[in-house]
Amino acid sequence: MNTLAERIDRVRSKIAAAAARGRGQAVQLLAVTKTVPPEVIAQAMSCGLTLFGENRAQEALPKIKRFPQAEWHFIGQLQTNKVKNVVGRFALIHSLDRWKLATALQARAEITGQPVRVLVQVNVGREPQKGGVLPEDVPAFLREVAQLSHLRVEGLMAIPPAVSDPEDSRPYFRALYELFRSIDMPGVKMKTLSMGMSADYEVAVEEGANLVRVGSLLFGERS
Repeated sequence: MNTLAERIDRVRSKIAAAAARGRGQAVQLLAVTKTVPPEVIAQAMSCGLTLFGENRAQEALPKIKRFPQAEWHFIGQLQTNKVKNVVGRFALIHSLDRWKLATALQARAEITGQPVRVLVQVNVGREPQKGGVLPEDVPAFLREVAQLSHLRVEGLMAIPPAVSDPEDSRPYFRALYELFRSIDMPGVKMKTLSMGMSADYEVAVEEGANLVRVGSLLFGERS
C-alpha cells in the first residue's frame, strides 16, 4: 500500500505530465476530504497540500476550525438554507448553479460584509438530475450575477456525465474550456476552470483545467 505522500506525489506528477501534453498551464490540486478524518488531513498538509474541498458544510466546519491555515472550498450542491453556514467560512464556492442561490449568497454576504468568491457550475451534459447552468445560458447568467455587489465570479466548474472511459469525457472538458476562454465581460473574471476528478483528471488537465478535485486517489474509496 502506497503511503499518502507517495499517492500525492504520483497525482502531482501525472498532473504535470498532462499539462505538458496539453496546454501547459499551472494546475492546482484540490484534495477532496469528504469523510477524511482530521489526522489524515494533517498528514496531507505535512506533504504540502493547502487546498481542500468539502461537499457538506456540517462535516466541513469542524475541519475548517481545526485547520484555519488551509484554504477550504465548498464543492457540493448548495441549498439556499445552508448559505449561512458557508459564507465567510469557505474561500471559494464551486457550485453556483441558479439565480435563487446567487441572491441568497448576496443577501448573506451583505449581512456579513464579506464578498463571496464563486464559480458558476455548468451542466455540460444537460443532465436533468444535475445542477448547473446550461452552456448557452451561461453568458446571460454571468451578466446578471455580475450586477450583485457582493459576489465575485472567478470561473467555471463542471462535472461531466459518468463514463467508464475517461476519454469519453474529453468533448465535455474541451467544450467547457472553449466557453471559459470565450467569456469577456465587466465584473467577471475567468481565472479558475475547475474540472476533473479522480477518474478523469488527466484528460481534464490536457483540455485546460487549472484546478482538479481529487479525493479517492489520495485517500482511498469512501464507504
